[in-house]
Amino acid sequence: MQDNNHSKPSASHLSSSSSIKACLFDLDGVLVDTAVYHYKAWKRLANTMGFDFTEEQNEQLKGVSRVESLNKILAWGGVEKTDTEKEELAALKNGWYVEMITKMTPAEVLPGTVDFLTTIHKAGYKLALGSASKNSAIILEKTGLAHFFDKIVDGNMVTKSKPDPEVFLKGAELLGFKPDECVVFEDAVAGVEAAKRGGMKAIGIGEKSVLGQADLVVSGLDKLTVNDLENL
Repeated sequence: MQDNNHSKPSASHLSSSSSIKACLFDLDGVLVDTAVYHYKAWKRLANTMGFDFTEEQNEQLKGVSRVESLNKILAWGGVEKTDTEKEELAALKNGWYVEMITKMTPAEVLPGTVDFLTTIHKAGYKLALGSASKNSAIILEKTGLAHFFDKIVDGNMVTKSKPDPEVFLKGAELLGFKPDECVVFEDAVAGVEAAKRGGMKAIGIGEKSVLGQADLVVSGLDKLTVNDLENL
């Protein structure tokens, strides 16, 4: 969890017509794209066990925890491992992944992210991260986004994976708002479902054909304005 000390505009800056007071963001695929690093690390792991791992399979791991991802990959490869071996494999993959993300730069932030976060921050919205990643703090630091967030909830703080709403409910609680005062930004079906199950609005980042359960779907944060939040 991160609690920043910079001053915030008060909620009175928010439009009286808007019921949304807080914004909860997934990380991968919404603010930055680390899917390529996950893919490279999982592929390397699969290759060490004698089978391959495709980009299509990697898409199925969006929003899924590290342990669950490993179980899926082992099943795809027809490989069985003990719980101890699984822990070792997960740690090996994570080591390769962290090695890659520590070299990330602000240039890897997705289009429109900084402008949108700056705008809603100035408008008085409170911001939290709600990610399954246990490496969120490193990524936010390397990409220069950490200062935007009042609270960070990641895989180190929750026990249940999306579509369970735990990560978002924890974020809302830490920010001090009720679920119906929050909107979640997600690129994964499981994440959108988690938001809705938690009683929150959801903005899908991606394709409407995939994220149709969301209240609004756009291709990226560069397509959003404060008016979109006020009209949810």
